Amino acid sequence: MKIKAIIALSASVAAIGCASGGLQGTGANRTIAPGVAQQASQQHPQIIAEFGGALDGNRNAYVSTVGRKVGAQSGIRSAYTFTALNSPVMNAFAVPGGYVYVTRQLMGLMNDEAELASVLGHEAGHIAADHSAGRQNRGLLSQILAAGAAIVTGSSQLGQIVGQVAQLNQLSYSRNQEFEADTLGIRYMTGAGYDPNAATSLLASLGAATALEARAAGRNDERSAPAWAQTHPLSADRVARAAKQAQATGMAGRGIRNRDQYLAMLDGVIVDDDPRQGVVEGRSFRHPDLRLQFTVPQGYGIQNGVRAVSITGSNGQAQFSGGSFNGNLGTYIGQVFQALGGQQTNIQYAQPRSTNVNGIPAAYSTARVATQQGQVDVTVFAYQWDSNTAYHFVTMTRAGAGNPFESMFGSLGRLTAAQAAAIRPRIIDVVTVRAGDTVQSLANRMAYNDMKTERFLTLNGLQSNSRLSPGQKVKVVVYGTRT
Repeated sequence: MKIKAIIALSASVAAIGCASGGLQGTGANRTIAPGVAQQASQQHPQIIAEFGGALDGNRNAYVSTVGRKVGAQSGIRSAYTFTALNSPVMNAFAVPGGYVYVTRQLMGLMNDEAELASVLGHEAGHIAADHSAGRQNRGLLSQILAAGAAIVTGSSQLGQIVGQVAQLNQLSYSRNQEFEADTLGIRYMTGAGYDPNAATSLLASLGAATALEARAAGRNDERSAPAWAQTHPLSADRVARAAKQAQATGMAGRGIRNRDQYLAMLDGVIVDDDPRQGVVEGRSFRHPDLRLQFTVPQGYGIQNGVRAVSITGSNGQAQFSGGSFNGNLGTYIGQVFQALGGQQTNIQYAQPRSTNVNGIPAAYSTARVATQQGQVDVTVFAYQWDSNTAYHFVTMTRAGAGNPFESMFGSLGRLTAAQAAAIRPRIIDVVTVRAGDTVQSLANRMAYNDMKTERFLTLNGLQSNSRLSPGQKVKVVVYGTRT
């Protein structure tokens, strides 16, 4: 959450990927349909804002240059637009209209320019094959809670909790679509002069990252598998298939890799959360600029967005955001319910009850709301932060099942100045291996409390038996300074 969010929950961008008919014409005369291109152009600033903004100009220019080389091989005459996003979610995605996005978190996993080209080529392949027309909607949440998206009628924003939580993660390509995009991506990157083996090494790194994140989530309930693994299924034979196709090009091991240039561009990039948007540590969310923190229940995951923090689990889901405060928490809660219901729905909620949480004045109310598949309880728990600002949780749970977020409501508190100052960004530091350096000695520099060696190996695409050579460049994640 970057800044004080408005009371009305923001609309999800997930539906952008559902548009169909993105291309027109046949063969070499295919172009992106003007209407689809215009819609994508209008949505482009919203997507950038939703995913934390774009990376700085030089890094974005680098990504765009590589993307144009690869996209030119697709045979689509309309230009693509490539953007690097300041997002801690490990993902890349494309939307109809020729817009391709890659996050800094995924870029941090890459080890050379050719791996970047493989990802951008893969996403360009999804556009060239018009895969958006048949993309699958994945129910990431339980059936009754996912039905929240259909709460009542009209412009209800209550259902947008579901979309906001999942963002683009609800949309998954089929196995055959992934295979086709892999094939096209390898063709495009090879045509642009890159080593097609990079597609294989990148997929292998993604598999390792998926396994690592699954282990981390199992240990501390931190997060689910990378979004790439959710939206781009990693089947067991996908790496082997890519390797075979790379060999078939006749260019395997012979094309451009540009490792040094890529690592120089990547040096200093933030990984994981940007403190300016708040940070997730295990089950806790802390925002050094807003000087607040809270902890979610055991078994629940946190996803930090630009406008809100989303919390999901098997028994409910929630969002944390904030807005302007007029001096009355009851009025504030009513405004939240009004925003949730939209213009066409008047949510009937109980009279707000006042309380105090860690010295902070608070109030809460619950409403039972009918959905197309049953009833849910919607609770708004608000806090008076200062004379002008309030923050609140909105939770959705099964009707009558109790609220599993009680401990979270009671956990919100203020950070001290020292606690806020101690929150620093993690950044990539590209170092040159010196004589005597080992995997273990370099892994010990990693700015994590656990799994240092595993994280170092995954970050650099190395195996447990890999040896380092003096002069070799590797990535280490270290603590940086806040700007």
